[in-house]
Amino acid sequence: MISIVLVEPEIPENTGNISRTCACTGMPLFLVGKLGFEITESRVKRAGLDYWDKLTITRAGSIEELWDRYGREKFVYFTTKAAKSYNEYDYPEDAFLVFGKETKGLPDPLIRDNYDRCVRIPMKSGVRCLNLSNSVAVAAYEALRRYDYFGMK
Repeated sequence: MISIVLVEPEIPENTGNISRTCACTGMPLFLVGKLGFEITESRVKRAGLDYWDKLTITRAGSIEELWDRYGREKFVYFTTKAAKSYNEYDYPEDAFLVFGKETKGLPDPLIRDNYDRCVRIPMKSGVRCLNLSNSVAVAAYEALRRYDYFGMK
């Protein structure tokens, strides 16, 4: 199954919305590093509505922790700095789709060291980026489409 990884998310409502997407798709959600909020905050819970019991959330101190546990080659990094479009990437069946914090994205060293697995969502020039929760939804459903949605209805 495909998983979503958020590295140091900052905005509780985005994480709440992403958790709802994960619950609806059956995707596990990994929260990595320092969060800009407490997962128990009402703004996170409200954005996720009544989906929290249908969601698997795992906390990790670092991305390296996840690499050690699952293997580095399964991770796909979403960044505006990538040359390859997200729809040109060959996602593994058990891919981890990685997104950075809202204000800065993924750290430059992480992008540089994994550039062959970095992808971008095409956007009109002159705009900064999509909202994080929208980007996760776009990416999640593209990866799922590749596997005929794993039999979801």
